[in-house]
Amino acid sequence: MASAKTKLRLQERVPLPRTAWKLADLAVLFLLLALLARRASSLVAAGGAGAAPACTWCWVAALICEAWFTVVWLLNMNAKWNPVRFDTHPERLAERTDELPAVDMFVTTADPKLEPPLVTVNTVLSLLALDYPAGKLSCYVSDDGCSAVTCYALREAAEFAKLWVPFCKKHGVKVRAPFVYFSERGGAAADDDDDVVEFLRAWTSMKNEYEELVRRIENAEEYSLVRRADGEFAEFVGADRRNHPTIIKVLWDSSNQDAAGDGIPSLVYVSREKSPTQNHHFKAGAMNVLTRVSGVVTNAPIMLNVDCDMFANNPQVALHAMCLLLGFDDDVHSGFVQAPQKFYGALKDDPFGNQLQVIFEKVVSGVAGIQGIYYCGTGCFHRRKVMYGVPPDNAAATTTSMKDSPSYKELQNRFGRSNELIESARSIISGDMFRIRTPTVVVPDLTSRIEAAKQVSACSYETGTSWGQEVGWVYGSMTEDVLTGQRIHAAGWRSAILNPDPPAFLGGAPTGGPASLTQYKRWATGLLEILLSRHNPILLSAFKRLDFRQCVAYLVIDVWPVRAPFEVCYALLGPYCIIANHSFLPKASEPGFLILLVLFLGYNVYNLGEYKDCRLSVRAWWNNHRMQRIVSSSAWLLAFLTVVLKTLGLSETVFEVTRKEQKSSSDGGADADDADPGRFTFDSSPVFVPPTALTMLSIVAVAVGAWRLVAGAGEEGVSGGSGVGELVCCGWLVLCFWPFVRGLVGGRGSYSIPWSVRLKAALLVAAFVHLSTRK
Repeated sequence: MASAKTKLRLQERVPLPRTAWKLADLAVLFLLLALLARRASSLVAAGGAGAAPACTWCWVAALICEAWFTVVWLLNMNAKWNPVRFDTHPERLAERTDELPAVDMFVTTADPKLEPPLVTVNTVLSLLALDYPAGKLSCYVSDDGCSAVTCYALREAAEFAKLWVPFCKKHGVKVRAPFVYFSERGGAAADDDDDVVEFLRAWTSMKNEYEELVRRIENAEEYSLVRRADGEFAEFVGADRRNHPTIIKVLWDSSNQDAAGDGIPSLVYVSREKSPTQNHHFKAGAMNVLTRVSGVVTNAPIMLNVDCDMFANNPQVALHAMCLLLGFDDDVHSGFVQAPQKFYGALKDDPFGNQLQVIFEKVVSGVAGIQGIYYCGTGCFHRRKVMYGVPPDNAAATTTSMKDSPSYKELQNRFGRSNELIESARSIISGDMFRIRTPTVVVPDLTSRIEAAKQVSACSYETGTSWGQEVGWVYGSMTEDVLTGQRIHAAGWRSAILNPDPPAFLGGAPTGGPASLTQYKRWATGLLEILLSRHNPILLSAFKRLDFRQCVAYLVIDVWPVRAPFEVCYALLGPYCIIANHSFLPKASEPGFLILLVLFLGYNVYNLGEYKDCRLSVRAWWNNHRMQRIVSSSAWLLAFLTVVLKTLGLSETVFEVTRKEQKSSSDGGADADDADPGRFTFDSSPVFVPPTALTMLSIVAVAVGAWRLVAGAGEEGVSGGSGVGELVCCGWLVLCFWPFVRGLVGGRGSYSIPWSVRLKAALLVAAFVHLSTRK
């Protein structure tokens, strides 16, 4: 093979200029430090003058919170400082087709009700139709719901794929998830098709086939499937999602076609064994089972994992990823290749603040310029040997050890007792992963590997092994993606960001209050578990190979739940000071008030500028700003309390699946007309109690403060009395919590806060007011 230097580069790392933003970063930091200095000097002076203890307590609390806000600002500054992008050139792979490695694609689903099978089917079909040699692709679907309907839907999808995949490649279909393709206006058009009549006939036929597929899947029932006479789903009889043996079905086998063929990639259904006596480690456990199952079946050196609602939006995404995996002089720079999460059918102006566009464009692109982008849990291409725990610098030494003196006992301790898995792992670790084009052991068909696959998917298989620790996805947190990415970076690997045009993958963002806050609570719970464990980035930086700046970049997200108590405390200071007639802010006539005013305006103008720079509206900025306040006082706060109670041994964390929604071409009707998808919805979950209480308290404080100003009893001129600053803070909180104000006074049905939540919140407010007014 010719030297890589004689070939055109497959990728280019492009630093992004950011001089003006760096100056703005420093300006806000200067204002924060000036505020801290002013507050500290005021406390020293007040201490010498014998200030009131309650007033001093408020100022000390404010100083601690503001010091924390300064630390958070420094963390974000570090993450944003050196942004980069990677330009990829998949057209240059045309002459290097033989070098393309095989790819095992993993799709995970956990609940057929919250994650409808039709959603999973569209994701799978988009992956099966990628522009990549079909013989080098295999798709594995993990069903932790153990649903016969999901298995049936995938079997029907495999049959539909025989029509869909050739249609997509023949007519150059841009988006290969059928529900998107057939719902877009103007979908019946092909760029390179001269015979329009023939194409329209094929398009109409394919649309009818898809609508029939949708009908069969939506009408499928669990009971009728498992009772069918042919016994095809007999393994699901009596199976409970929390207690059942392994079920593996090869729904389509492409092992007999040529590796570079244009057929249909293999499709395998996997429902791992479950037992009430075993810890199944949520999604991380499912991913490790898929890794082992694929290791003994197809053993591709590259693995792609996507969530069930994250379809491939760019048919050349695998080729773009290979530009990064093959495009560096050494593979240390692409331990994994991550595509930023982006969403389809997103609500205008991001009313629930969960589209994360600014975070990915500002923070994540900056982190990509340090040691590499975070692993985000979906839309990521992994090197199998990296997931097997091979470090980059002494990979050669590890290879020699595995190859020349393999201690079978050591291999068993690391990978388990499956001979097939040990041999497949040995081939990945000791071989050149980009030369492997076929499974390690050539077999007549994939079905012959099912027994070996069932062995490695048993729930007791990992006992006494390194799975979940040094091998595979790491256990110990519900955000297994961040934890696993930290382990990979700590081993010395780097990662690359994959951001082609059009976007690589698109997913569905949750809508409504319950779904959005459930997702944020799950993330925050997992992040705090990481921060309190031996896997926290500070220890990894001190004792392993995690760069210090990368460690600080991980802290940006790891401290999300830790921010809750500080932000809630600061939010409570305003109402407390108004009700108790104290102050924690400088008076309008004092010099310190100017620092506070400029900081408030400067910080918000800075954030608004970021949103405008990301081509977003002022309303999108405001929606995300208010959701930040809502999330910190609800999802993050409950996550913080949950992990504290777990650490004390008083509770256990519970994995909560976020509801996945997808509109089909048949959606519509009265319900759709009456619903307001952008309006906040509520249920009786405890997550709504703290923000409801804070809303009530802020309204009470505004009323009390306004009455004092109108009655002339505000004591603005009296030392220690509340002033305009505290009243403005409470008014700002009311605006930020406006969805809860509407839920209290103007909502019906799911738009109204349940009375059980109102009662609990009212009791908290009454207790707070009582404590605030007690002498």
